[in-house]
Amino acid sequence: MRLVCGKYALALERPLVMGIVNVTMDSFSDGGKHFDRRAAIAHARRLIENGADILDIGGESTRPGAQLASLSEELDRVIPVIEAVAGAGVPISIDTQKPEVMHVAIVAGACIVNDVNALQAPGALQAIAGSKAAVCLMHRQGSAETMQQNPEYRDVVAEVKEFLRERTDAVLATGVVAERIVIDPGFGFGKTVAHNLRLLRDLDAFLDLGFPVMVGLSRKSTLGTITGRPVNERVAASLAAALLAAQKGAKIIRVHDVRETVDTLKILQAVG
Repeated sequence: MRLVCGKYALALERPLVMGIVNVTMDSFSDGGKHFDRRAAIAHARRLIENGADILDIGGESTRPGAQLASLSEELDRVIPVIEAVAGAGVPISIDTQKPEVMHVAIVAGACIVNDVNALQAPGALQAIAGSKAAVCLMHRQGSAETMQQNPEYRDVVAEVKEFLRERTDAVLATGVVAERIVIDPGFGFGKTVAHNLRLLRDLDAFLDLGFPVMVGLSRKSTLGTITGRPVNERVAASLAAALLAAQKGAKIIRVHDVRETVDTLKILQAVG
């Protein structure tokens, strides 16, 4: 199994670490910390030095209740950062729901689109099909405004899996090859703590869909609920979640704390 994204062909023999660069004022963990363009670029370069295999750059918060950014705001936030680091030697992912941002970001140097809306917006499928970029399709129940208002499932694993099957089929139907597709169960996006734990426990159930699985649990509220720790004290819990996800077959781990996650996964690889 490998992930083909633009000029890159990433071997997935070990879990890859995706470093988060939030160029936002209201992301749940580090909103505002890297909102300044120079700070965001410096942070991105630091994540590469710390061992990030991929950078995920986003200009619109997707936390519960977040306000949507306008098209011009989002472009102004992310495009200069992408242009500054696109030649740094690692694939750049654009974290966006907007097809227009996808187009411009790919031209600027992004080669992965990470879409919490799984390319359901009009024009999003075409944005990927008309490029060489890879795509990560995530499951979310509801919108940013509604997703944490009493989410319910009959069987969370089966329902998330069926959604991802439908979305991957839709992408394949456009001519995009399977090696350009990643799936993400969407931890924290329209799920309770119990739902998140069930998804993590049964993460290997998604492997038979035939696509690399990405997991994003870093510093999330589920970890805070379990440990009682505030968001800035969830590194240990995030590392435990990353380790469990990798043991269950996740191929990409999306995190804030890159250096610590890289070290944790090195130990897992050494044990074999």
